[in-house]
Amino acid sequence: MRSLTEQDIRNSFVNCSKGEAKRLAVPRDLGERPWDDLDFLGWRDPGAPDRSYLVTEREGRLVGVALRFQASRRGFLHRSMCSVCLTTHPGGGVTLMAARKAGAAGREGNTVGLYMCTDLACSLYVRGRKVPESGTRFEESLTVEEQIARTTGNLSAFIDKLYA
Repeated sequence: MRSLTEQDIRNSFVNCSKGEAKRLAVPRDLGERPWDDLDFLGWRDPGAPDRSYLVTEREGRLVGVALRFQASRRGFLHRSMCSVCLTTHPGGGVTLMAARKAGAAGREGNTVGLYMCTDLACSLYVRGRKVPESGTRFEESLTVEEQIARTTGNLSAFIDKLYA
């Protein structure tokens, strides 16, 4: 993914108002992000524990998505799998993220959801740059490039549902 500026990020949101996009907390460490290892930029709002955001590229333009989730109350022995990168995590490492749909459907309250890594570090897990709390990922027969393609395809399918 190419590096982004704060203005790029704020202008990209498709499922919230311009005012909401202007007020949301953008990461302060954009210059330090490992852009070459990211398929999308994802972060949690430090001031609102139930909000996360992601920005990705779709058909040559940036698409930002505001997400909401409830804090998980699962025990450490419970494991869940991310629907984007297929990484398994113990406890609350995977959360159901809900996003308002884009346009009129979103203004009517329609949402779509997806189970995702709570820290939104899917790109780093797939590339082995970050290790899940459990210590490992399942060994796969796919190459890293194929896993990356699957991850971006899964995310694209979710983004497509925002417009459906």
